[in-house]
Amino acid sequence: MAHLMNLLESFRALADPTRLRIMRLLASMELAVGELAQVLGQSQPRVSRHVKILCDAGLAQRRREGGWVFLRAAIAEASARRNAPSELGNALARALAAAEAEDAEFAAQVREDRQHLDAIRATREASAAEYFARHAADWDDLRSLHIADGPVEAALIALLDAADAGKPLGHMLDVGTGTGRMAELFAARATHVTALDKSPEMLRLARTRLQGLPAGQVDLVQGDFLSLPFADGTFETVLFHQVLHYALAPEAVLAEAARVCASGGRIAVVDFAAHDREDLRLAHAHARLGFSDAQMAKLLSDAGFEPLAERALAGHELIVKLWTARRRDAGALATPASAFTKS
Repeated sequence: MAHLMNLLESFRALADPTRLRIMRLLASMELAVGELAQVLGQSQPRVSRHVKILCDAGLAQRRREGGWVFLRAAIAEASARRNAPSELGNALARALAAAEAEDAEFAAQVREDRQHLDAIRATREASAAEYFARHAADWDDLRSLHIADGPVEAALIALLDAADAGKPLGHMLDVGTGTGRMAELFAARATHVTALDKSPEMLRLARTRLQGLPAGQVDLVQGDFLSLPFADGTFETVLFHQVLHYALAPEAVLAEAARVCASGGRIAVVDFAAHDREDLRLAHAHARLGFSDAQMAKLLSDAGFEPLAERALAGHELIVKLWTARRRDAGALATPASAFTKS
């Protein structure tokens, strides 16, 4: 009976042309309520009422990000998300796609709506460009101290491919995603990527970078690395790319990472080797001046990981280090803190 009630609720929610248009737009990309209003040519309060009906029926999901509210579809024809849509949700998504394919008038309206998405993308890109222009000098100053991003990314891919004989990345958590580059890099390699950042402004930058990817391939989530908003054992791979040096208590951050990492899953940490550039504390808010191999091995081991491999990439003044480790099964003995292998 519950399934029948869900079906009736879904049909009632979809019995409106505007809500059908919203669902087809959300199948393309995640959108803010204001962006939906812009595309549909309707007032924001009116669109908000439609959104409430869709969310109450379980067809769409809201997510607050600072002062913004973003919407995404809760149904899909195929989904790689950990919490995949139900069989009913898959069937409804297929029905909506079929309606667009077979109804010429509806298809024409949806095409026109999707054309308006170009304006949304352009606005996001302009905002991102302005942000980068404002901070370019600071970032260029930091980049001048270490090796270029390309070799680091190549080394990270190789290290993760080598770990556990090429074990698939599975569901991946990118902690402190920033502009979303790591999520972009691994979106095609992982089953699904969840990109987390505490800053709404950084998440907007990431959304701009990732807006060309298929809807549902990457989830953007606002959250703190000290209190990850995920259930235990959710992810097969956890990544910290140039993030851990912002942590006042890296041991607590890695303990949280271990909690959400499945047994046998992997963690990768990209950060700086220990250094003495005290100016980075004030200029770039670095809480830690890098990590030695011994420090990192102990941090990972104490958190519940078995160190696997490390790699060093010398650049200018700062050395970029990459460390990988495997999540131990509950009750397994800790690995000695010197157990990294060179790679």
